[in-house]
Amino acid sequence: MGKYDFGKVIDRRGTSSLKYDFGIERRRRDDLLPLWVADMDFKLPDEILDDIKTRVDHGIFGYTDPKDDYAKAVATWFKKRHGFDIEYDWNIVVPGVVYAIAVAVRAFTEPGESVIIQEPVYYPFRETIELNKRKVVNNQLVYKNGHYEIDFEDFEKKIVEENVKLFLLCSPHNPAGRVWTKEELLRLGDICLKHNVLIFADEIHFDFVFKGYKHTPFITLGEKYKDNLILGTSPSKTFNIAGLQIANIIIPNTSLRNKFDRENGAGGYSQCNVLGLVATKACYEKGEQWVDELLDYLEGNLDYIRNFIKEKLPKVKLIEPEGTYLIWLDFSEVTTDYRDLRNLIENEAKLWLDGGIIFGRETALFERINIASPKSIIEKAMEQLYEAYEKRYGET
Repeated sequence: MGKYDFGKVIDRRGTSSLKYDFGIERRRRDDLLPLWVADMDFKLPDEILDDIKTRVDHGIFGYTDPKDDYAKAVATWFKKRHGFDIEYDWNIVVPGVVYAIAVAVRAFTEPGESVIIQEPVYYPFRETIELNKRKVVNNQLVYKNGHYEIDFEDFEKKIVEENVKLFLLCSPHNPAGRVWTKEELLRLGDICLKHNVLIFADEIHFDFVFKGYKHTPFITLGEKYKDNLILGTSPSKTFNIAGLQIANIIIPNTSLRNKFDRENGAGGYSQCNVLGLVATKACYEKGEQWVDELLDYLEGNLDYIRNFIKEKLPKVKLIEPEGTYLIWLDFSEVTTDYRDLRNLIENEAKLWLDGGIIFGRETALFERINIASPKSIIEKAMEQLYEAYEKRYGET
């Protein structure tokens, strides 16, 4: 029995929660069980909340910048949990990783130039490129035998043909659940170096890796890769503090860092969210045991879903996740019609999941489910899915 209770259900309705309070605005209904957006239903531990409360009790929330104690907490977490060192001045603190991607797109490409991604992938990648009037180039991940792989030949071919300037890497990968191997990352890095393509590695899920797998931070691959890298990290996923609007963007190369910083300033951003700073420092200094127990709890939820699908939903394929708390399900043996699948999920099972089509056109028959909730909620969701499936198809 661990120190922390991840099984406690906390009512989040009425808190302006995007996950729970916007069913009417986003789905025109309010009767769906939400397991969509990457937002956990677990309360932070008291030792972290106490630091935030102390700062709130001070009662003044003026302009605030990070000092060395903040930088040390971030650097210590990176070293202890992921095995790499950073210089304090490599870190640019911004409101979020997607914000940083937008800054990088504007800083390192011109309108009309190409940025390469690997779909199915976190949909703001494509949106950010397109909204900034750059061209999206897709190196589609290869799906075979329930597993995703990189088509390296296609990756290099498209970089050359489309004169790609920037690569947005999702590592660990959302929604495919891949934790890329060192060999895969080296191969991507070599291709990018060969063709002068800058790498933005979004590693926001790097603390969520399941047993038997190991995340390799891109920054650890070697000096030549480090000099061509922007590393996007944030405690917002690990500790569920996205609402506090903070991310740490690591840029070892001075020239790249200065260029990023100028574009960041051009957007009008300067001082960070004071409670985000306090929370990040507290999380990284006091949250290690909480994260370790959280990972064990998520493993339990994954085991439950894996067994449930095997026993009751054999036509649904679980893409075995190596990392993240976002599970990717293939419904292509259940139905071949996207609208039919959405009807099954929303109208019949009454679940709010992320439909696969938002991650890329080729995954319309997939669904993404967030398992970072108390097990009782996960059980309820799976039972609702099974009941809808059984009612429609009359088989187990």
